[in-house]
Parts: sequence; structure tokens; C-alpha cells
Amino acid sequence: MLMIRLQRVGKTKAPTYRVIISEKARDTKGTYLEKLGTFNPHAKENGLLVDAERVKYWLGKGAQASATLHNLFVKTGLVSGAKKKVVFLSKERKVKLGAKDKAKQEADAKAKADAEAKVVAEAEAKAAAKEAAKAEAEAKAAEEKAAAEKPAEEVKAEEVKTETPAVDTAPTETV
Repeated sequence: MLMIRLQRVGKTKAPTYRVIISEKARDTKGTYLEKLGTFNPHAKENGLLVDAERVKYWLGKGAQASATLHNLFVKTGLVSGAKKKVVFLSKERKVKLGAKDKAKQEADAKAKADAEAKVVAEAEAKAAAKEAAKAEAEAKAAEEKAAAEKPAEEVKAEEVKTETPAVDTAPTETV
């Protein structure tokens, strides 16, 4: 089976790729049938430069593009269709990731519940503080009302008691 795939070339930490067609079983660093273009992942525009006619010719002959190249061809409009999933996960890895996601969801749910409980407790504390302040204000108002309603005679008697000066009855010595 023929595959259209990428062959890495370029410097260390600055890769560029050739778009080649070769047998699927062959190493990409080995011989290839034809070079169809280049791909520079660091280029902001026109990173994929291929001979569109030759790519369509080989695809018409039954060659298949690698998942990465298929996605690049879809992005540039060379091929129509949906993008392919590039990453392959084994069953064991999927199980581990599922367990990890489940544990994360449980932790998030617990944190959310704790946050909600904290908000409810704060709201209850505020309500209790408001009620205590209201009760205190009502008690103060009732006390002021009771003071205002005292009979006038009691008020006068209190005033008389406080206005009389205290007389010193102790004997004085003369020298």
C-alpha cells in the first residue's frame, strides 16, 4: 500500500519535512517513489507547499495520506472531508485516563459542594447578625419609649433629689 507521509529533514530543533510517497512498510528515511512537496511547521503562512496535481493523482491511484497530512490537506482545501484523529490510545491508557478524569470530576464536585456549603453558612451568619441587630434596635426603641412615657411626677422627684446640694454637718475646728 502506498502512503503519502512526512520525512523529517532540517537542523536539530528546527525541523522541516518533505512530503513523500512510499510503501507503507518502508522507513521514511529510506528510498521513496516521489517527492511531492515540503512542509515547514514554523512558517506562519504557506507552511505546506505541495504539487496539488501530483497529490490528487496519487490519491486517485489508491494511495492514502497519513493522518497529519490528511488534516493539513483538509486545512488547505486540497481534500474535502473531516479531519482525522491523530493520537492513538491503547485500551489500557484509555482506562487509566478514564479513572483519572473520574477522580478529577469527583474532586471538582467535592470542592464545589464545599464552596456552596461555605456560601450558605456565610449567608446564615449574616441573617443571624441582622436579626440580632434588629432585636437590639427594637429593645433600644422599647427602652426609649418607656423612658418617654414615665410620669412627670417621677421625673420631677428625681430632679429635686439631684439638685439639692449636700450639707457638711461635721464640726469645724478653729485654731
